[in-house]
Amino acid sequence: MEDLTQDEWQEQLADDANAVILDVRTDAEVADGIIPNAIHLDIYKGQEFIEEIDKLDKTKNYYVYCRSGNRSGQACKIMEELGFNNAYNLEGGMLQWTGDVVDK
Repeated sequence: MEDLTQDEWQEQLADDANAVILDVRTDAEVADGIIPNAIHLDIYKGQEFIEEIDKLDKTKNYYVYCRSGNRSGQACKIMEELGFNNAYNLEGGMLQWTGDVVDK
């Protein structure tokens, strides 16, 4: 897992053809908007979250975010334990996000 600043995250994501954006916030938080093309899996769903994560393609590079960066950091650690090699946590999460946001 690697923590990336907002700028690092956006720059690396823009150059990554193998990227998947993963939003681990709650449904209520996602209702306020989501980063375009993100997959939404709520980390608070516990075992269901782990099962859904484990179904994802482990060869992809995952750019993970939440509201503040804490839950996405936890999600990245879970992903590492499940065999994912490339999970990048967005420092500051949506609270500091300045990029595009769309309605889900």
